[in-house]
Amino acid sequence: MEELKKREIGLYGLTMIAIGSSIGSGIFKTPSEIAGYLPAEGLMLLVWALGGLISICGALTFARIAGEFPTVGGFYVFLKEAYGNLPAFLFGWSMLLVINTGALAALSLVFTSYLSSFVPMAENTQLIIAVFTIATLTLMNIFGVKFGSLFASIFTSAKLLGILIVIFLGLFFGINHESNYLNTTFVPTQNNLSLISAFGLALIGVTFSFGGYQHATFVAAEVKDAQRVVPRALVIGIVIVSLAYLTINIAYLRFLPIEQIAATTSVASDAINTIWDFGGKFVSFLIIVSVVGTIGIYILTAPRIYFAMADDGLFFKKFAELHPTYKTPVWAIVFQSAWTIILLVFWKTFSNLITYVVFVDEIFFFLTAMSFFILIKQKTIFGILWALIFMTMTGFIIANTLYEKPREAIAGLIFLAIGCAFFVIFQKTRPALET
Repeated sequence: MEELKKREIGLYGLTMIAIGSSIGSGIFKTPSEIAGYLPAEGLMLLVWALGGLISICGALTFARIAGEFPTVGGFYVFLKEAYGNLPAFLFGWSMLLVINTGALAALSLVFTSYLSSFVPMAENTQLIIAVFTIATLTLMNIFGVKFGSLFASIFTSAKLLGILIVIFLGLFFGINHESNYLNTTFVPTQNNLSLISAFGLALIGVTFSFGGYQHATFVAAEVKDAQRVVPRALVIGIVIVSLAYLTINIAYLRFLPIEQIAATTSVASDAINTIWDFGGKFVSFLIIVSVVGTIGIYILTAPRIYFAMADDGLFFKKFAELHPTYKTPVWAIVFQSAWTIILLVFWKTFSNLITYVVFVDEIFFFLTAMSFFILIKQKTIFGILWALIFMTMTGFIIANTLYEKPREAIAGLIFLAIGCAFFVIFQKTRPALET
């Protein structure tokens, strides 16, 4: 396989990829989920700091593997090298049926929750609008990649501007002076959870918000001096994202008591509304633009994975077909969006969707981190330590989710099991497809 590009990406460029892939629209929604599980300011901030630490350990581990295997494909390549075709196939399979489609469904609910600050609407109405949004953006992406690039630039600007406005106004003009940022008194509010279980469930939202930094390893083949640059870029990126997330959560607490943060469905706009009505609307508008952009990008990019797998004979043959006019993988895009709509209707809530997504996503994070011990021949003490910390925390999130949220977790496991059956079918039909 020829390289996609020359090795032209440097430290700055890769750091921006890590930051841009990680900072998403989840930070405008997940703080409410987290405050519901950990209704103490100190605990709420602590879980975000812990999420940053876990992400740094993961970034260092994945960077070491990417430095050893600087090829296009990231996790897909690492899993294939370490365990063979089945886990690599299941990664692509789960992207279609769980990870990417579940994230799309969750983001569409973030969109409707902030849209309701302009036009109040019932939950069923929000669900209908979320479905309509997915369908509309699907049609736009079938027409070509120009829409995707347009969304990318608008979405990035709106997202960062929204975060900066909330942080600036919160730190300098917030009116809630009663928050105790050192308060770690835990009072269970949901199903009499223990502190450990509550931390595990809160980490689902944190993990969802931090997720994406691993995309920087996907372009390791195009990075100059990958062994040195990739780990530096990932660590710098995660540190910046961690500081941004901690700061914006402090800003939220400067506006609203933690009980109100837990109760709201649009924390950013409700926070700004405490001091500036128009500001709340403006931030809501920025978040709406940001989320629509994210959805558009996700709909555009992920079907290329399914297209490549189908073209290789390891996925549904229809997914390798291009639109005769627009040359886009039309069936891959359509199926992805149809499945997203099914997940929306079935799971209904943001909390259910991100639990379903993160549970399966963490399985592949765990397996990829474990591949460090298989693929890396010359290990350092610190490298082993980062991998073990990351695997321990990831394993805890997986086990705690399976115990506390079995419905979402078992649904994810069922789809992985179905994926195993389809892998056998694709393997048997592959020779026929290649002739």
